[in-house]
Amino acid sequence: MTRHPSAPRSVTPAAPPPGHEIADRLVLTRPAQVRALGHPLRTTILGLLTERAASVAELAEATHRPKSTIAHHVSVLHLAGLVQVVRTRRVRAVEERFYGRAARTVTISVDPGGPELPLDFNDFEVAARESSAAYEARRLWAFLRHARLSDEQASEFWTRIRDLVEEYDRLPRSGDTTYGLAVGIYPVPDYPRLPDPREPGAPDAG
Repeated sequence: MTRHPSAPRSVTPAAPPPGHEIADRLVLTRPAQVRALGHPLRTTILGLLTERAASVAELAEATHRPKSTIAHHVSVLHLAGLVQVVRTRRVRAVEERFYGRAARTVTISVDPGGPELPLDFNDFEVAARESSAAYEARRLWAFLRHARLSDEQASEFWTRIRDLVEEYDRLPRSGDTTYGLAVGIYPVPDYPRLPDPREPGAPDAG
């Protein structure tokens, strides 16, 4: 994933999940934290915890995965500081933990003076797999555009996209259908480009 200093990396609840305190923003600065986001199932878990705190058993039921698998991924998120234990309860003499998000928004730091952070995963690859059925059912709404911009223009436009994504994340959860949203800006070095008419040898525009 190409990172931006203020790029949102996961969903932002409209309000703190019930029952625990939650920070407004968490900036990831350690490689281990970024690697914790490097699995789509872990970002799915974070997305589910947007609505409320949940136990490993509840997350396993929601994702149709074995509890042992979910427990492993939750442990990775917990060690990275992305989720926290918000309450516990006794179930048949066993302590069941409920996990909640540590922050509403997670961003990845881009600090030239800091450590080189690893890539997590390509969001568009995930979106392509998720959206194939919607495409076949004619329920995929998408645009692909190209524009020659300066780095400053691209950064400014990405900030506007970020704000829109965070607005999308804050929408109240309702209905029975989960909708995906994939956005991004990326350079395309080999995209066709017309010659500059000011350059020697360019066709005469007049």
